[in-house]
Amino acid sequence: MAPVRISKRSFSLPVGNGEAVPSVFQIPEGAATVPGVLLLHGFTSRKERVAESIGRSLAVRGVASLAIDLPMHGARQGRSESLSLRNPLALVQAWKLAVREANQAIEYLAAHEAIDPGRLAIAGYSIGAYLAMVVAADNPRVRAIALVAGGDLPEQTPFLSFVRGVADPRRAARSLAGRPLLMVNGKRDRTVTPAQARALFAAASEPKELRWYDGGHWPPETAIDDVALWLADQLSNRTKRRLA
Repeated sequence: MAPVRISKRSFSLPVGNGEAVPSVFQIPEGAATVPGVLLLHGFTSRKERVAESIGRSLAVRGVASLAIDLPMHGARQGRSESLSLRNPLALVQAWKLAVREANQAIEYLAAHEAIDPGRLAIAGYSIGAYLAMVVAADNPRVRAIALVAGGDLPEQTPFLSFVRGVADPRRAARSLAGRPLLMVNGKRDRTVTPAQARALFAAASEPKELRWYDGGHWPPETAIDDVALWLADQLSNRTKRRLA
């Protein structure tokens, strides 16, 4: 196992309300420059859960990662449980702030001396997968996208047309402009159903791949390792030369 340097830090944003964003930064030791992946956690979760799962798996494969706490999550101010479609204005404000912060986190990775800015990716779990898709669609720095337990919005979403107007994962999926997409979903997931996963996958352009694991919403370790391996391959120097 390669040595890994882990640091917990906060970085302040030039946008938003000026609140610092807590993060976990993991980088393999020994290499001059390495690829980097932004990790986005699920609803009511925190940065440590993705850092200690896929972040660790990426690190041993020579890929750095930055996991951040989303607004009103983890060590941030407020409570994620207060985010609800019953208060759409607060929900939209939190979502827009999350998009800005994720883009700023990508810039943070791109500017880091140990990261190759031409080899950046984004990976998200559950609501983090929705966010990852929307961010990637408009950020050309993102060269590959991995979604775990991600999919289209459920048809029974309250104010569906309003929500799609703010963040439509299918529209984002059509805007990837040939960048590779991996979706990994549970066959028995009741939170993001297989039907939602297939709907988003159908909307995405090639190249794309949809893999299934035998389980529910949280993936088994083997699936997490598969995602890390796929990301490492997509961000390899060999792949970079082919896409240049």
